[in-house]
Amino acid sequence: MKSIRYPLLLQLNTRVWLTARAHQLGRPATLDDITGEDLQQIAEMGFDWIWLLSVWQTGPESQRVSKTNPEWLREFHEILPDLNGSDIGGSGFAISHYAVHRDLGGDEALRQLRDRMRDHGLKLMLDFVPNHMGLDHPWIEERPEYFIQGSPTNLANSPENFFERRNDETCVIFAHGRDPYFPGWPDTVQLDYSNPNLHAAMLQELVKISHQCDGLRCDMAMLILPDVFSSTWNRTIEPFWPAAIEVIRTRWPSFLFMAEVYWDRESELQQQGFDFTYDKRLYDRLLHGSPQSIRSHFRANVDFQNHMVRFLENHDEPRAATVFPFEKHKSAAAMAYLSPGMRLLHQGQVEGRRVKISPHLIRGPDETTSEPIHNFYNILLGILEQDLLRVGNWSLLECREAWVGNSSEESMIAFAWTYPNEPPLVVVTNWSSHASQCHIPLSVLESQIPGLATGLWQFHDRLDNRSFEWHGKDLVHKGLFVDLLPWQTSVFRIEREPA
Repeated sequence: MKSIRYPLLLQLNTRVWLTARAHQLGRPATLDDITGEDLQQIAEMGFDWIWLLSVWQTGPESQRVSKTNPEWLREFHEILPDLNGSDIGGSGFAISHYAVHRDLGGDEALRQLRDRMRDHGLKLMLDFVPNHMGLDHPWIEERPEYFIQGSPTNLANSPENFFERRNDETCVIFAHGRDPYFPGWPDTVQLDYSNPNLHAAMLQELVKISHQCDGLRCDMAMLILPDVFSSTWNRTIEPFWPAAIEVIRTRWPSFLFMAEVYWDRESELQQQGFDFTYDKRLYDRLLHGSPQSIRSHFRANVDFQNHMVRFLENHDEPRAATVFPFEKHKSAAAMAYLSPGMRLLHQGQVEGRRVKISPHLIRGPDETTSEPIHNFYNILLGILEQDLLRVGNWSLLECREAWVGNSSEESMIAFAWTYPNEPPLVVVTNWSSHASQCHIPLSVLESQIPGLATGLWQFHDRLDNRSFEWHGKDLVHKGLFVDLLPWQTSVFRIEREPA
């Protein structure tokens, strides 16, 4: 296998997965109970990476907030009607220590799991939360200057953003971690990047955890960009990411950094060293946008797109099966996962799970598998196994009117994949609720498909197993004619007919 340019990543909610395994085993489960058979199954689905969510140690104070916050409790009861206190583990992002949670088996269990993953060709991604710590972090007592501190006036005017911490002799008011558009997260405390010593301390944390994994998903990475931090906290800071990433790459040249990022800051974080950045804008356009907006999105610089993370759900977004009707779900998945970049699938997405599980919970509801969704993803994952889609060349194609007076080509989105010695793919979607037709000129592919203008070519649709024949001269001069039902997608594998 070539060096993978566009990897496939599976996000697993570690605590929820192990709680289910514990019920099977009749005893508490740790990372030691993720077996070689489990990993082999994931590898056989085509995944290159596993992102283990919520492995770090959390503490009782942050957990207490999770168990008493009325808004969160209403959400938890909606997820688990039979909710009990033991189901609330506290947010995996309210970290009290960057060590593997003792209930998961500790650092040694993770080390052994990583070894088993390597045996199956899988790489490990973990979380790094740069913006804040949990309420139980020892720095609150030992290094209070590492955190944003406030005044009694701040606490009185913004009790949702500040809290009071007392010990035997002193009382300190701290800020909760937050982004500038929402109230603070009440189970966290905000780090102060205007303190150079905090920079150094967080870099030490980053170095420590980089020894335990192959890559990191950096939570809300844009919050510590200097201008964002300044606008939120009115404090000047030096950039963190470029120097920090360089330090890690000096030690581990192939270490991967993935940024959760919004607000059109993706390109900036790529330039600062991130390998991949969330593509929330594509997700939003697939959910609510027009075909024109999606096509416009795909017109962005290809190098920029190569470093995007394409997804239809993750732990922050609702389940794809609940927000996308089935036919639109299939087309959205084709647009997201057959475009360039890292492809992220979330635990339960392939099975069509419908309940979004809060990262505060360690148990999920029992759900049945949707056979139509499961069957579709099995086909899609089979398509994604090809080298063509891991290391190949992607290009957006033009859709022209099928005949004069028919404007339905405006609903069509098409692109192609080519790679030496591999049959090319043409992906075309009718992103509308009506039937649509178009011609797709393939002359742009002549230089990448030897002899395209001559002989007969077979177009085999990998999604529905239908095949069509076209003469090369028609493909080049007239274009491929496509007639699709509402929300239908075709993935054509192009091969020359035998003489």
